[in-house]
Amino acid sequence: MKNNLLAVSLKYPENVDAPLITAKTSGIFAKKMVEIARENGIPVVVDDILANVLSVHQIGECIPEATWEAVASVFSMISFLEKNREEYRKEGD
Repeated sequence: MKNNLLAVSLKYPENVDAPLITAKTSGIFAKKMVEIARENGIPVVVDDILANVLSVHQIGECIPEATWEAVASVFSMISFLEKNREEYRKEGD
């Protein structure tokens, strides 16, 4: 297991220009944060480089503009997967 594991959570409220950093942690606490997210159906994306960049910023800050494209790709992928999961469930009914 990596000793330098990082976890950063984001939220994108409608009234802000960019997603916000809502939590960040490292080590065993990062592992626990990921575990809790998965247990609660919150999507988890592994991107060590992006986590490193975001982890130097403060909780409550918007993500830096340099990360907008990468984070947009992550949110887009999550949206796509969630939409397809819902369509798959409808087909199974």
